[in-house]
Amino acid sequence: MRAAFCQISDLDDIKSELIGIRRHLHQHPELSYQEADTSALVAARLEGWGYAVTRHIGGNGVVATLRAGSSTRSIGLRADMDALPIHEMTGLAYASRHQGKMHACGHDGHTAMLLGAALQLSRTRQFDGIVNLIFQPAEEAGFNSGAVQMLQDGLFERFPCDAIFGMHNHPGVATGVFMFRSGPFMAACDTVKIDIIGKGSHAARPQLSIDPLVTASSLVMALQTLVSRNIDPMDAAVVTVGALHAGHAANVIPEHATMELSVRSFKPEVRALLEKRIRALVQSHAAGYGAKAEIEYLCGYPVLVNADAETEFARQVALELVGAEKIIAPFDPIAGSEDFAYFLQQRPGCFLRIGNGAGKPMLHNARYDFNDDNVSLGAAYWTRLVERYLQVP
Repeated sequence: MRAAFCQISDLDDIKSELIGIRRHLHQHPELSYQEADTSALVAARLEGWGYAVTRHIGGNGVVATLRAGSSTRSIGLRADMDALPIHEMTGLAYASRHQGKMHACGHDGHTAMLLGAALQLSRTRQFDGIVNLIFQPAEEAGFNSGAVQMLQDGLFERFPCDAIFGMHNHPGVATGVFMFRSGPFMAACDTVKIDIIGKGSHAARPQLSIDPLVTASSLVMALQTLVSRNIDPMDAAVVTVGALHAGHAANVIPEHATMELSVRSFKPEVRALLEKRIRALVQSHAAGYGAKAEIEYLCGYPVLVNADAETEFARQVALELVGAEKIIAPFDPIAGSEDFAYFLQQRPGCFLRIGNGAGKPMLHNARYDFNDDNVSLGAAYWTRLVERYLQVP
């Protein structure tokens, strides 16, 4: 039996193999709900390493289970697998071979890190209990995502987990730095689609119209007061109008204008208040111009809330592995959203971040690339986390 928990150097002999897997995944990205080849590659590797593998959980999801010792304690680790509909512009030798698709969020790296941990755990089995490795599809979907589908497929009933952990890379922070925060960490994100219905006319006769473009333009400005005049200044929230479309010609006042909003918040009560105020403001504002409004309010991912005890445990594991100089805790809340939040509604756990490099392209950018230095580091971290959580008596 090994005398110590996993160190980064323990994975030196498989580092190049893990980077090779990561770059292969990068070359062959698959969008949400389409991860068939990625899922098959993951399952085949895990089966080869001695895991009990269950495929097609929530679509293309894979769960791999490994048992050691006699304990019934269990832990879940999750990686996401899907890519984004972005045309890659990195110029890398291993750039995407699929036009208009790329791993612009690092899910190729997340998958490789967890596969690395799977390989190391299968080699050492330095734990007492049950490990469930969850490879999730469709994180980028926004609605009815892979996490939701896996839960609907009985994820935690079929593969019990006393706690669950996930990790995401974070460009803008030095490579290998770990970031933690207890409580609300990532925002809820809702999308609002608004159709302003007016009355079209010739541009030379505006008095005969009910101009939906003027109505929508005024509404854009009115929406900016929702956070500043309705939300407590101590609470964070964002209302962004990301799209406004109306008309096709300079000399025609159109019948319709359409808008799309992104609404983000960190508390359920703030989320509910924003929906109430948006609905009321849109309807009254449109009526004030003589127009009508139809609203489609799509509730996306909930607030991601990390459990205190599991977050402190995850931070302690990082402290042991890399030292205090490579830990930021507490890290600031992140206005982005993440469907790992659904898992944390069902089980205690922690979602943490790992730096992808200062000055590197941001996520969802055509020039983004996952930092290969994190592949073996992340694998070592996951391995040590399992060893510590399911510590051998």
